[in-house]
Amino acid sequence: MSDLLALYQEIILDHGRKPRFFYQPVDYTCEQQGFNPLCGDKVHLYGIIQKGCVQEMGFKGQGCAISMASTSLMLEAIQGRSLTETQEIFKNFHQMMLSDRQFDENYQAILAKLEILKGVKQYPARVKCATLAWHTLELLLKRCGDQHV
Repeated sequence: MSDLLALYQEIILDHGRKPRFFYQPVDYTCEQQGFNPLCGDKVHLYGIIQKGCVQEMGFKGQGCAISMASTSLMLEAIQGRSLTETQEIFKNFHQMMLSDRQFDENYQAILAKLEILKGVKQYPARVKCATLAWHTLELLLKRCGDQHV
């Protein structure tokens, strides 16, 4: 196994075992649940969205290391970002998981850490684990984003 692959696996395991942002923010303004019936992964996102910005987000849930790591890395990437930036980050991540397209150059630095999840594409059944939180975020933004601009 290459050193880079070993590092990627270590980061996924670290975020999977000790996910960042694993809490329910006080006074959250919106929430959204996601569930993957194929494997049982569950994620519940809580957000404070004000003035068109993701002020704070946290989550609760349970699932495999990939699912928990992806959620943790996602929240790390979007904290404090505008809703427009957050939607662009989602779009770029989604493209990465479905194709070999490169990130928009404006988001390469933000998304560099998320590239560790790219290897999941080798295991199609696990892609849903990696994208569960992202699709849940997309629903949260559609439901809550417009009312907090």
